[in-house]
Amino acid sequence: MNELSFPSGLLALTFGVVVGSFVNVLIHRLPLMVMQAHEAAPESEVGLDICQPASHCPNCHTPLRAWHLLPLLSYVWLKGRCNFCQHPIGVIYPLIETVTGLLWLACAWRWGLTPSALSWACFATSLLALSVIDWQTTLLPDALTQTLLWTGLIASSMRWIALPLDEAVWGAAVGYTSLWLVAFVFEQITHQEGMGAGDFKLFAALGAWLGPVPLIPLVFLASMSGMLVGIALKARGQLHEGRYVPFGPFLAMAAGLLVVFGPNTALQWLGL
Repeated sequence: MNELSFPSGLLALTFGVVVGSFVNVLIHRLPLMVMQAHEAAPESEVGLDICQPASHCPNCHTPLRAWHLLPLLSYVWLKGRCNFCQHPIGVIYPLIETVTGLLWLACAWRWGLTPSALSWACFATSLLALSVIDWQTTLLPDALTQTLLWTGLIASSMRWIALPLDEAVWGAAVGYTSLWLVAFVFEQITHQEGMGAGDFKLFAALGAWLGPVPLIPLVFLASMSGMLVGIALKARGQLHEGRYVPFGPFLAMAAGLLVVFGPNTALQWLGL
């Protein structure tokens, strides 16, 4: 751990909140862009990308002013409602901004204001965005999974993270191949799709950040937690026939636990 001064901590928190505002854009727009590429997006969202059209109310479609876009502050000033049509603004927006800010603060506290802190903050932010997108839409956009993979390899090559480049490369290869093989065998036996290619790519990206060996406790933790949540949702009638629990959020959660506590601790939890 590093001693973090109040100004440095405030800087990390503020920057993280601002990044969280952009994460909200990614969460909303990337799935629509994926569906648009497959001609499945709503007609009102055709032509949408990350930058265009400008931010607007999803209910009345009125373009937002600059002061409507201030992270956290605008939500408070507007009392959680659109300034034009008074439609409620989802609490998910300030929540994502807050969580992202806290993640950046936590990384700065652990690694200081260093390239390592920046690397792991980007890692955590990407996993947050992917988890929410996957939970809401069962999509894991390549724009995030592939970026996460390449930034892991770059961070390793620059020695911003304590993982040799050869382990990062093998982690990516083992991550993709292992999940693909499991899904292939499952599909051959059951004639049903067990998981999507997005899960393979996310697991490959996690391997690029953590290396091949930590993927063992990671997939165990993710599978067990996903199974427990699936059983709970099924028991409550919230998981309908033919639907499945997205695996991405549990991979992300398990990866976060491994970064914080280390793979050896995770293996002890699992009794391995």
